[in-house]
Order: sequence, then structure tokens, then C-alpha cells
Amino acid sequence: MSDSVRFSPALFRFITDLTAHNDRAWFQANKPRYEHDVRQPALGFIVEFGPHLRRISPHFRSDPRPVGGSLFRIHRDVRFSHDKSPYKDHVGIQFRHEGGKNAHAPGFYLHLQPRRCFAGVGLWQPDTASQHSVRAAIAADPKRWLQTLTDVASSGVYERHGEQLKRAPRGYDPADPLTDELRYKEWLLVAKLTQKEITARDFPAQLAALFGITTPVMQFLCEALGQPF
Repeated sequence: MSDSVRFSPALFRFITDLTAHNDRAWFQANKPRYEHDVRQPALGFIVEFGPHLRRISPHFRSDPRPVGGSLFRIHRDVRFSHDKSPYKDHVGIQFRHEGGKNAHAPGFYLHLQPRRCFAGVGLWQPDTASQHSVRAAIAADPKRWLQTLTDVASSGVYERHGEQLKRAPRGYDPADPLTDELRYKEWLLVAKLTQKEITARDFPAQLAALFGITTPVMQFLCEALGQPF
């Protein structure tokens, strides 16, 4: 990654300032900062990360298109929110599966936010059909699923995240020892990152190594959804 596109402390300074002045007038006045310190470095990172991602799996996409690609919009969707702040307080980048149409597909995710950076992996808020497919796969081969979780947990860097149902899903025995696993509505692993790590010269390779740890889980999820890994 060249110096002109590498993530720098300026990205985090911009997000901090944007969070404190979250209005359209401020953003328009500071749009050159956004372009230079945030958007262009993010798009440059997406390009550079492509070869690393293909070594993890050829079926995930590093898409540098400014609109509709791996970089999420900085604008918030406020249609159904009480919070009408127009801009996000973070930068999000998702490398999703080629078979996915949106952010709810299996994916690798990078979250950049002052004092709250992380790498995320898995399946976020999938639709009902996808939830059923993953649960069926877990129920059919619980030993393999639990082993994948053990393998990733042994790294000591990932935490399990994801919303759960309050009780066993319909069609499954509440007394089944696997119930806690089947109650999940999404399947996510999260590893915390520091700003120092993100602004390091070798960050693309380090992030690829971090994502690579989760290969067993990602392969399981993809196969559960009938997608290649």
C-alpha cells in the first residue's frame, strides 16, 4: 500500500470530528478531508487486500467500486431510526461472498472507529431461510461445527457474537444439548484491533492472517448455504 492510500491517524481524527459535528453543513465543508483521509485510503486498501483475500478463498470479493463495492457508505439510513444523524461514526468495509447480494451474506468485515476497531467474520442478520439452513447443518453435523469453534477459540483472539432466540427454534428439542448453538440468529466472530495495528505498513498481511484463522467456520457456513468456499 503506498503512503498516499495507507490508513493513517488522520482517518481516526476525521471520524472523531465527524462524530462531534454530525451535520451536512460540516461534512460538506470538510469533504476534501473525507476524500483524502478516509475514502481514498479505504478504496486503496480494498485493492491491495484483494490478493490476500483470494489466498483465503477465491469466492470472496474485494470490490473497490466507490458505490456498491466493499466500502460501505458513510451516510446513515435514517428512515426507520429515531437518531437522524446523517453520518456514521465509523468506516465499514466488507468482503462478501460472490453469491451474496448484500451485507447479510457470509463475509469478512473491517470496522474502523476511534477506540473501537475490530475484524468481524461470519453471517450477520441473515434471512430466515439462511438461518434454517445453518441450523440444519449444525444439527446434522454438530461434532464438526463444535470443532470449528474450538479451533478458532484456540487462537485466543476471537470472541463469539450474535443475537439468540430466547428458546429453542421451532422443530428442535429444547432438551437437546445443542440448543444453545441452535438458538443463534446470526453467526459472528469478532477480533479487536488497535489503531496502531491498522496504521502499520504490514496491516493487509496481518488482517489476512487474522481472517485465515476463521477458515473452518467460514467454510462450514458457506457449505450450509450451498455456496462454495
